[in-house]
Amino acid sequence: MAKKRRVGRYPKSFRQMAVQRLKSCENIVALSEELGVHRRLLYKWRDQLEPMEDDLGPPADSRERELRQQVAHLKSVVADKTLEVDFFKGALQKIEARRQSKDNSGSASSTRSEK
Repeated sequence: MAKKRRVGRYPKSFRQMAVQRLKSCENIVALSEELGVHRRLLYKWRDQLEPMEDDLGPPADSRERELRQQVAHLKSVVADKTLEVDFFKGALQKIEARRQSKDNSGSASSTRSEK
């Protein structure tokens, strides 16, 4: 018999307690094992319960604020580089299409030299 997935498996009070402990925890893996939840789930709860708000001031931990700023900057850089790559891929495809149309419209060219 298939297991039914329970929605809201963990009560909100448990999730809030876990997020509070996450803030002051130095070993996230040990905390996740102690609580019996996956490490990624702790981060997901943190993001849900305490969305990042840049205008309301720094988080309690200045190191965390610094890392969040660095992540935001790196995401921006990756997005810019992705746009550049997409632009150059499109340009290269257009150049290749022009070369192919020139090769097909003229006489057959050979890369071998005849002796």
